[in-house]
Amino acid sequence: MAKSRRSSEFENPSEVVEATAETAAPGDVEFENPADVSNEEEFAASASGDDSELAVSLSAADSGVVQLKTAIESLLVAQAGPHTEGVAFAASDLGGTGNIQGVGYALGTAASGGEPGATSLVVFTAEPTSEDEVKGSIANAAAASDEELDATPVTVVTTGLIEAFAHRFRARPAPCGISVGHFNITAGTIGALARGRSGVRRNRLLLLSNNHVLADVNAGPIGAAIIQPGKFDGGVNPRDRIGSLERFVPVNFAAGSVNFVDCATAWVNTSLVRKEFVHLVNGQQRFFRVNSQTIQAQVGMIVGKSGRTTQLTQGRITAIGVTVNVNFGNGRVGTFRDQFSVVSTTTGANFSQGGDSGSLIWTWNPARNPVGLLFAGGGGVTFANRIDRVKQALDIDLVT
Repeated sequence: MAKSRRSSEFENPSEVVEATAETAAPGDVEFENPADVSNEEEFAASASGDDSELAVSLSAADSGVVQLKTAIESLLVAQAGPHTEGVAFAASDLGGTGNIQGVGYALGTAASGGEPGATSLVVFTAEPTSEDEVKGSIANAAAASDEELDATPVTVVTTGLIEAFAHRFRARPAPCGISVGHFNITAGTIGALARGRSGVRRNRLLLLSNNHVLADVNAGPIGAAIIQPGKFDGGVNPRDRIGSLERFVPVNFAAGSVNFVDCATAWVNTSLVRKEFVHLVNGQQRFFRVNSQTIQAQVGMIVGKSGRTTQLTQGRITAIGVTVNVNFGNGRVGTFRDQFSVVSTTTGANFSQGGDSGSLIWTWNPARNPVGLLFAGGGGVTFANRIDRVKQALDIDLVT
């Protein structure tokens, strides 16, 4: 496990003063009070990026698979964005390409018809359908020949509409894996603790979760109260305030846009949180640590998470390089690219449910290396951001 830093190295939001040009110096530990920050643009992080490195890693023999995936992604981007109705889609209207909710890379299986271990596609749909129906619905839009479609192994997974998870006990200090949230949302999960990589943020102890958990889907503002437990679980502001919204990556709902992460940080009081993760055994709280060394998601990798709703669960990564449309409510649908999907290793169980948003996903082995940040799901399938993208977008390192 990574060596931990003493809590005394961090200053608390309520105890800091604003550094001035006269008092600030390189390495100075003084910094502005989050409650005084009003310039949201200064702290809104960038979500730019692409998944070209993933495409390059695929062999030339997989070029047809890559091209078909790219075509499906274009369809997803076209059908995302703001909608005039109260919800993005009605299930009864999801015909043709509208039934497709996401697409990613997987490995060939007997069910998909592909060669064992060869790159194939997994297509996530809102309603049950067949491989032939999926291929038929995209044939014209993708401008793919019958030969190309027939040669591409496809596995169809029914998820229903993909919803952004945003929905139990109070703890001081609060461990990772329990209820938290912006004072105006229901509840999500404390994913992990972190610190900034540069400037005054190097001396801030931060709480990592989703934008839609800590920033109320772009609403903010910077400095907004973060409470534990979340409002849905009885949290009240200011009584249960543990920190303030510090930075978030806006979710872009504009037509034709894509996103790579749904993430945010809160600046927290060091005495009110702890880096350990919690899980319950016969009603008793048990704690464990994870590593700070992150690794890449791989198909078949066994992973775990501790979350607000389903607590400690184990799952298997089923697809990487996933592009998926996610419904955030109020007619807002965002396209997310380069995600990965997870399903439970326990038959009939879910790896996550609503309220588990923001949970850190890590490898199910003694190292417990972080892999991703859980943010959405449907139909028993969980979707997560790559953790390296999260760290880069928020300019943070994990404190574990």
